[in-house]
Amino acid sequence: MEEQVRLRPPANRVDPRAVRYWMTGEAITNGVVALVLGVLAFLIPPARPWLLLALGIVLVIGIPYMIVMPIWRYRVHRWEITEDAVYTRSGWLWQEWRVAPMSRIQTVDTKRGPLEQAFRLSSVTVTTASAAGPITIKGLDHEVAAELADTLTEVTQANRGDAT
Repeated sequence: MEEQVRLRPPANRVDPRAVRYWMTGEAITNGVVALVLGVLAFLIPPARPWLLLALGIVLVIGIPYMIVMPIWRYRVHRWEITEDAVYTRSGWLWQEWRVAPMSRIQTVDTKRGPLEQAFRLSSVTVTTASAAGPITIKGLDHEVAAELADTLTEVTQANRGDAT
């Protein structure tokens, strides 16, 4: 008889460098938007007041968001694997708790974008036979992510589930 897998809080935090990674990503996004608005305000004098207003709004909202969101997100994001399942919790305002039984896992992938590489971080995506889509654990140390992917591959290969 198969053991019942229950949703529960996962034990492991993501890497602390994820905070700086998320802050940097937001700073780049806000910086690009602010730069575009500033250049447009310079180039289009009739629209200058509205573009400067938009620039001010981007800065007033973007800077606190850039600081608060990564810290809050770090406090929320958790992950854990057991012999039976992968557990995750993610989000910051809208939090998502997910559990994927090992018998349902179809693929395990790691990803490192250029900014993640600069921070020596990776993401692990676990694709399951779920309509909810894959589970992604972001902000892992790249070595931890590689070990996690190896472990999940071994455990799922040993599991006799049908992954459907």
